[in-house]
Amino acid sequence: MKVLTELLKEVTCKKHCILQGMMITGIQYDSRKVELGNLFVAVKGFQSDGHQYIRQALDNGAIAIMISDESYCSNEYPWILVEDSRLALAQISNAYYEHPSEKLKLIGVTGTNGKTTTTNLICHIIEAQGEKTGLIGTIHNRIGDRVLEGSRTTPESLELQQLFAQMVEEGIRYAVMEVSSHALELQRVACCDFDVAVFTNLTQDHLDYHVTMENYCKAKTILFHMLGANGEKAGLQKTAVINIDDPWANQFMVASNVPVVTYSMQKDASWKAEQVQVGAEGVSYIVDEMPVQLHLTGNFNVYNSLAALAAGEALGFPVEEVIRALEQVGGIAGRFQTVKEAKDYSVIVDYAHTPDGLENVISTAQAFAKGRVITVFGCGGDRDRTKRPLMGEMAAKLSDYCVVTSDNPRTENPEQILQDILPGVEKHMQPETYHVEVDRRKAIHYAVQMAQPGDVVLLAGKGHENYQDVNGVKHHFDDYEVAQEAIAEKQN
Repeated sequence: MKVLTELLKEVTCKKHCILQGMMITGIQYDSRKVELGNLFVAVKGFQSDGHQYIRQALDNGAIAIMISDESYCSNEYPWILVEDSRLALAQISNAYYEHPSEKLKLIGVTGTNGKTTTTNLICHIIEAQGEKTGLIGTIHNRIGDRVLEGSRTTPESLELQQLFAQMVEEGIRYAVMEVSSHALELQRVACCDFDVAVFTNLTQDHLDYHVTMENYCKAKTILFHMLGANGEKAGLQKTAVINIDDPWANQFMVASNVPVVTYSMQKDASWKAEQVQVGAEGVSYIVDEMPVQLHLTGNFNVYNSLAALAAGEALGFPVEEVIRALEQVGGIAGRFQTVKEAKDYSVIVDYAHTPDGLENVISTAQAFAKGRVITVFGCGGDRDRTKRPLMGEMAAKLSDYCVVTSDNPRTENPEQILQDILPGVEKHMQPETYHVEVDRRKAIHYAVQMAQPGDVVLLAGKGHENYQDVNGVKHHFDDYEVAQEAIAEKQN
C-alpha cells in the first residue's frame, strides 16, 4: 500500500479532494479489474470514456477516482482532477512502482519497420555478455526466460511500469523495448528513463491515426526528445542511434539533445556497411574493417544489425564481441522466416505490412530466387486505407505473381479491402499474373500448389501472428502452420 498524497507529488494535478494520508492498494484504468482500495484512473479513449465507468469502479472497491473532466467532481467520492489522464496515469504508475526504469539500462527502438528484429538482436548482444534481459515488443514481452503475452507493441503505461518493476525485482539490469508512435503520442512511455534510443526508418503507416507523415514523424521524435530528460546512469552516456540513409533522419538528429551515433549503407557514418553480399542463407558485409556474417538475409537486416551493433557499442560492449553475438543469431519468428518443409522451392513468412516493408522482402526474395517470386498479401481492416493501393502496386511491380487475400479484416468487409488493393495491382499486372482469393487459407494453398522448382512463395503481412481478427473475434490462424499444411498436401 502507498500513501496517495505522496504519490500525487509527482502528478500534474489541477486540484483534488482526498483525505490526507489516504492509502491505495493499487492503480487501475479498467473498471472491471478494480479491487478493494484501488485508485481508478478515468481515461478518455477512442471507443469509450472511462468517466462513464466510475460507478462500476466504486462498486468494485475503488477508494478514489482520478478524472480529467471537472463535471465528475463529486461529494460522493474522493477525486483528483488532472489536465491529461493519460499523462497522469504514467506519472502515478511510475511513482507507485518506485521509478523502475531508472534502475534499468533502457533501450528504446522506434521506426516503421525493423523494430522487432532490432530489439531481438540487441537482447542477444546483451545476453552474450552474460546478462539477463527484459524485452517488450510486438511478438511478446519477456522477463529473462519467462515469456508473457502482450496485446500491443508498447503496453499502456501502468502495465509498462509493472513490467519494469518485475524486471528490477528479478535482478535484470537491461530492458529493450519497441516504442510505437501511438505509445509516444498517447503518453504510454512518459516517465520512462531511456538510455539509448534507436531510429530504424520512417515509411507510410498508421496515417488513419496520424493523418500526415509529418505528424507521424513528430510522434516518433518524442523518444529522442526524452533522452536528455534525466542525467546519466552509472556513467553510461545517453546516446541516439540514427539511420542516416532514411529521408527523415534529420528530424531525429535535431530532436536529439545527446550524442548521436549514425549508421548507413550509403553515406559516411559512425558505422557503415560496405562490400555487402546478400544470399539465400544470410548476408555478409564489412564494417570498420571488420567482417560480419549474418544468418539473416536482406539489406533490411544489414540495417537492423547495424542499429543493434551501434546500440551495443553505446552500452559499452566491445565491438568484436557485439559482432560475434550478431553472427550467432539464427532467425526471428515471422521475420523472413523460412518454412523448412519446402524442398525444391522456398516458402517464407514475413510480417511486412507496409509498402516499404513489402519492397524490402520481395526485393530480397528476388535476389536469390532461381524461379518466380509469388507474393501472398493483403491489408488490415480499420487501418490506413490510403496504403492499400500502394501495397498492391509495390507487390505487383516487384513480384512475378501475386495472390491478393485477407489479412486481419477486423470490422471491415474483406471483399471491400481487396477492392481497395486491386487498382494498385492492375497498374503493373495483367489478369493472368494475379489471383484474388478472400480466404487466406485457400490463398496460401493456391500459392504453394502453383510453386515450381526454384520459386519463392512469400507470405506477407502476418508474420508471427497466430490469429486472424474477423469482426472483433480472433480465430486461430498461423501462416507458418498453414504453409506447412499446404506443403504436406502438395507432397502427397
